[in-house]
Amino acid sequence: MGGSDIVGMSTAALEQPFSWAPSVDITIPVYNEERDLAPAVRRLHNYLHSEFPFSARITIADNASTDGTAAQALRLATELRGVRLIRLSEKGRGRALAASWLTSDADVVAYMDVDLSTDLSALLPLVAPIISGHSDVSIGSRLTSGARVVRSAKRELISRCYNLLLHVVLGVRFKDAQCGFKAVRADVARRLLPGIENRNWFFDTELLVQAERAGLRVHELPVDWVEDADSRVDILATALEDLRGVWRLATGRWTRAAPEHLHGQLARFAAVGLVSTVAYAGLYWMLRGFLTPAVSNSIALVVTAVGNTAANRRVTFGVRGANGLLRDHAGGLVAFAVALVLTNAVIGGMALIKPTPPIGVEIASLSAANAIATVVRFVLLRTLLFHLRRSPAL
Repeated sequence: MGGSDIVGMSTAALEQPFSWAPSVDITIPVYNEERDLAPAVRRLHNYLHSEFPFSARITIADNASTDGTAAQALRLATELRGVRLIRLSEKGRGRALAASWLTSDADVVAYMDVDLSTDLSALLPLVAPIISGHSDVSIGSRLTSGARVVRSAKRELISRCYNLLLHVVLGVRFKDAQCGFKAVRADVARRLLPGIENRNWFFDTELLVQAERAGLRVHELPVDWVEDADSRVDILATALEDLRGVWRLATGRWTRAAPEHLHGQLARFAAVGLVSTVAYAGLYWMLRGFLTPAVSNSIALVVTAVGNTAANRRVTFGVRGANGLLRDHAGGLVAFAVALVLTNAVIGGMALIKPTPPIGVEIASLSAANAIATVVRFVLLRTLLFHLRRSPAL
């Protein structure tokens, strides 16, 4: 955690005395939430005291609000037992969460958005797996089976596309990275937070990726979630920040426990692809002397597809042994099917233009079609094999 996060925190908040250490510390990060803060905190406070079976504290983390949020938060911390206030001089949801979690004496640290979009009845199922020792991290999910979500089609599409991107590029197993409803075992949070670079919206994703790479147990809970119509999140700026963060994690520039660099895998994949292309062209040229273009193409593709998958499995992704062998070659066959459709379409197109094109034109056209299929092959193989290259625990 950067030193500025602690330096920018209100000294009074750090020195506020507490006579008890709660089981759960729930942080509400806020920025200019003067209107919504008091109703949300009072509603959560009532729920914790009437229905929640564990001792709990509410931490309001005000990260540089410029309206009356700070005054409202101070009034709530004064009036309500078990409410504390932390004030920071810099914006950033991740910065507020890190400051709160690292100064908490609770066994479990959690957070939820101030709009309370997630139904409070999900709070106990969220923290129970951590308290029981079943899980290290617990997250609410709007994209897993059983979740009931009310939000605009635009946000639904953006959320699904973003989480699909995480699955394909980073090989993650969780389904919803950005739901504002998460809990972490406190000692795990203290271990992970220093390695998290982002202190804004991408903080959630980076936290979960680090947890998975460290071999921690992540529990995903379907939640009832209603979109806040007054949300002031800048979707474009957040999307650009997320894309930069995904690229940083994919290329390995985050921790020493990161997966192998993407550019290294791309370089070896390109080398294997070049050899496969040369082998395909040579085999096609030999077969074309006595077979039709379609048959020659199919045989050349089958032979080189099997060899290409085996070579990428071992050379590009460093996977050895029989574990997952059939699944990996099944992924290679999907890429082969794509290549077969594309190349046969090229053959059909050439036949319409010129029934007997020169063999050099045939090979060049088919190689171009194979290049498109190569992109599909890399995505499939990386998605199928990436999880086998998990780094050791932090």
